Amino acid sequence: MSTAEQSTRPSLRTFRRRNPEEAPFACLTAYDALTAGHLAQAGIPLLLVGDSLAQVALGYPDTTHVPLDIMVALTAAVRRGAPNVFVMADLPFLAALTEEDALRAAARFVTEGGADAVKIEMDDSRTGWVQSLADAGIATVPHLGCRPQHVKKDGGYLVAGKTEVDRQQLASTAKNMEAAGAVMLLLEAATPEAAKAIRAVTSIPLIGCGAGPDCDGQIVVTADLLGLTPRQPSFAPPIVDGRGPLHAMAQTWISQVSSREAGGAYQATDTGKST
Repeated sequence: MSTAEQSTRPSLRTFRRRNPEEAPFACLTAYDALTAGHLAQAGIPLLLVGDSLAQVALGYPDTTHVPLDIMVALTAAVRRGAPNVFVMADLPFLAALTEEDALRAAARFVTEGGADAVKIEMDDSRTGWVQSLADAGIATVPHLGCRPQHVKKDGGYLVAGKTEVDRQQLASTAKNMEAAGAVMLLLEAATPEAAKAIRAVTSIPLIGCGAGPDCDGQIVVTADLLGLTPRQPSFAPPIVDGRGPLHAMAQTWISQVSSREAGGAYQATDTGKST
């Protein structure tokens, strides 16, 4: 374990509302045990098993193509790979058409997937869902602002909170979600003014995803920071060039195979991993 890795799992108290002089907390996405373990070793305290895996891992054009069973299974994988991080799971598109559906699906993330919290794309019509989930003991994180699961209905990925009316509506919704029992909020693709409006009327942590610097936490897709995705969001420029080493590895392997340098036999000390 590196010095950065958590020795005990963070709790909701770890992600409390930050004062202006306090540093925000960092969050990233993970969809498998291996990646989750590396991010945990680096010191990331919160991992989201996001429905963005539809685009990043499965090759779909948007996030509306991930079955609940896959999300639960991958949440469990992330939990096994990173037992000492806070794991948040995305409720996928159409996994819950009713409040009862939401309860059953969220319960699966907790009991089968080992999730600490469940994130759900929300509006005021679903405030009752938050209340029911909270009453059942499930930590719920409403997703506000741009909601990727609604991209087909909305006609694209739209920036939220451009007008004062929009900002006040977002703030009102956020306040209602907190009153219903939400433990955190996530605001995606929104103006910094929208984040400030929400923080002015709530006391729970606000995680931003392209919502300005004034949030309590920040999250982006890990593959974006690695420079692996074909379209880079403006709010998540690559930190490292992940393509270069990946391409170099593949090309070196091709060369080794072509020249018959590759092809060694198992040794007694091998771990027994299978392809």
